[in-house]
Amino acid sequence: MMRKLTNLFSKEQSIKFENGEIDINKLRKRAEKYYRDGDFYCSEAVLKVIKDGFDAPYGDDIIKLASGFPVGMGRSGCACGAVTGGVMALSMFFGRDEAKSLKVKKSMELAKELNDKFAEKRKVCCCKILTRGMELGSKEHMEQCIEITGELTEITAEILARELGYKVLPKEKK
Repeated sequence: MMRKLTNLFSKEQSIKFENGEIDINKLRKRAEKYYRDGDFYCSEAVLKVIKDGFDAPYGDDIIKLASGFPVGMGRSGCACGAVTGGVMALSMFFGRDEAKSLKVKKSMELAKELNDKFAEKRKVCCCKILTRGMELGSKEHMEQCIEITGELTEITAEILARELGYKVLPKEKK
C-alpha cells in the first residue's frame, strides 16, 4: 500500500506521476541537469529531485540543508556530496522527529543500504578518492560528478520507491 504524502508547496509536475508510479529515469536526468546547468551541486540536486519526485512535505527551503555538503563537505574532500544528499533524502521520509524515537533505526538501515550500493560500484564514498587526479571544475571532474549525482538519485529513488510502495516505471533502453 502506497504511503500518501501531502505536498504543502508547489513543484515541477513533469517528474512525478499519478497512481503511485515513479519514473526513476526522469528523476536521474533532472538531477544530472540541475548539476550540469549549475543550478545545484550534487547533494542539493539529489535532495531537490527526490523531494519533488516523491512529494515530500517540505518546501525548497530544505535544500539549504544540503548546501554545505558538495565536494566532500565544503570542499574538504570527505564524504561524497551526492551520497550525503541521498542520505538526507531518505531521512526526509524515515528519520526521527522525536527524541529517542526508534525510527532512527530504519533511517540508518536505509542509509547503509544506499552507501553499500554506491560503494559496490565505485568502491569508495570519499570525494577525494573519487576525484583523485582531477582538477576541480574540469570537464572530467564535471562529467564524473554529473554521473554520480544521477546515480545516487537513482539508487535513492529505488530504495524509496520500494519502501513507500511506488511502482517503478520501466527504465529506458539505451
